[in-house]
Amino acid sequence: MDIPSMQPVAQSRARIDQSENGDARLHQAARDLEATFLAEMLKSAGLGKSGGEFSGGAGEDQFSSLMVRAQAQQIADAGGIGLAETFFHAMKEAENGG
Repeated sequence: MDIPSMQPVAQSRARIDQSENGDARLHQAARDLEATFLAEMLKSAGLGKSGGEFSGGAGEDQFSSLMVRAQAQQIADAGGIGLAETFFHAMKEAENGG
C-alpha cells in the first residue's frame, strides 16, 4: 500500500498560516491607520484643548495629545467608522500585486 507524502499538506498549511498572520498584520496596520486619522479629526474638533482659567494647566496641554490618541485607538478597535476595512482591502490588493 502506497501512502502519499504529507509534505504537500504541510506546505499548504504553512502557506495558510502565513496568509493568516499576514492578514492579522494588515488588519492591525489598517486599524492603526484609522486611529491616526481619527486622532487628527478629534484634534480638529477641539478634543483635548485647554478649558480656560480652570483647566489643568501645562500638564493638561502636554498630555492631551496622548488622551486624544488613546481615545482614537479605542474607537478604531471598537469598529471605528469603517475606514480600517477599506484600508485593509487596499493594502491586501497592493500586497497581492493587483
